[in-house]
Amino acid sequence: MNQFLSVTGQSALGDVGRGLEEAFFMFWETAWALVLGFGLSGAVQAFVSRQAMQAKLGNHRPASIVRASGYGMVSSSCSYAATAMAKSLVAKGADFVAAMVFMFASTNLVVELGIVLVVLIGWQFAAAEFVGGAIMIVLLALAGALVLTGRRVEAARSRLSAATIDGNDEQAEALQHQPWSQRLRSRSGWADAASYTMADLTMLRREMLVGYLIAGFLAALVPAGVWNAVFLQGHGAWTQVENAVVGPFIAIISFVCSIGNVPLAAALWHGGISFGGAVSFVFADLIAMPLLLIYRKFYGGHLALRLLAVFWAVMAAAGLATEAIFTAAGIVPTVRPLRVVPEHFSIDYTTVLNVVFLVVFAGLYWAYRNRERLGGGAGYAIDPVCGMQVERANAPATDSCEGRRFFFCSDRCAERFAAEPASFAGQRARAEAPEPTEGRA
Repeated sequence: MNQFLSVTGQSALGDVGRGLEEAFFMFWETAWALVLGFGLSGAVQAFVSRQAMQAKLGNHRPASIVRASGYGMVSSSCSYAATAMAKSLVAKGADFVAAMVFMFASTNLVVELGIVLVVLIGWQFAAAEFVGGAIMIVLLALAGALVLTGRRVEAARSRLSAATIDGNDEQAEALQHQPWSQRLRSRSGWADAASYTMADLTMLRREMLVGYLIAGFLAALVPAGVWNAVFLQGHGAWTQVENAVVGPFIAIISFVCSIGNVPLAAALWHGGISFGGAVSFVFADLIAMPLLLIYRKFYGGHLALRLLAVFWAVMAAAGLATEAIFTAAGIVPTVRPLRVVPEHFSIDYTTVLNVVFLVVFAGLYWAYRNRERLGGGAGYAIDPVCGMQVERANAPATDSCEGRRFFFCSDRCAERFAAEPASFAGQRARAEAPEPTEGRA
């Protein structure tokens, strides 16, 4: 018996080791891409005005849908931040369908996602992200015009508008009216860009950690028979349909969203899911279970169920359509790697790029830590819960503690702060000097 337990324990430790090893090398393969992607995203967020978003999304005509997609592409890729921004847009008068399109674009048509897809799975998946993303937005605009309208939408807007916080901030207003070309040449603008980069990385660290760990264990330990039971194979068109429908379901129960679902997509592709199924899974980060609960709180249970049904159908249909297009073009990958990532270190382009971008990361971190010396930080605050940088004028939520006003990227973070205000306020005090509450509206 003791010998059996010893062998079993060693086997379990070996399995854990293999899962951790696979997760680490997934991260190693994509580390430089993460720095590049988040760096570009931070720069765009710092130099693109937010005011136009609230003024030009009043309907869901084609021009507004195109604008909503463009604004989403230059926003943070965090799913939680995207849902909060969409809620703010709805509360301030934006069309509901246009706000949902903005949310889709901000999590699916972003550069960091494409770069990591190229590195981890292949260029075909990155191309599918943008081709399928455009298809998904068109389908969402068409379906949303039929389903996501009416009295329930207006009731949700009324509740949100009543709870909207007056975010007037003179510093932020001045920044919004500053020409982008002037910001681009300023040290303060680049300091704010570095702050966006570091804040987004801080905010998404949990998502990425969980995503890499789950993907590592799935790729290393799940037998082929399990994948064959989950994903139909050899049934022609039914295989593509079933895989595209199951992909979003896995996203719902995995609790991983944002860029953290890319390693999971790599593991699913390694396990046998169809090309369209993997694409629909990547698109489905906006229906992870925590986000469905957020929709229920924002918009009510009935409208949240409508969102789930529409989103799921649109994501699966976009995955199927993308697979059909890529199959017709002859560019669907035909070979699946035996391993998602290499088994050991080697001096190759990945190592060189990681070293180069480690230096870039150090520079971004220095600019972030010294943003006030460089003239940055005006009109911004750091969310004390998740670490995201938010514009004070557009913060979805605020709260006060010990005479100080704190700003949050979403209601989710505000609720966590309200539960333990002293703890979160103390953590952020060293990095951020929140505004006093006195004299504020």
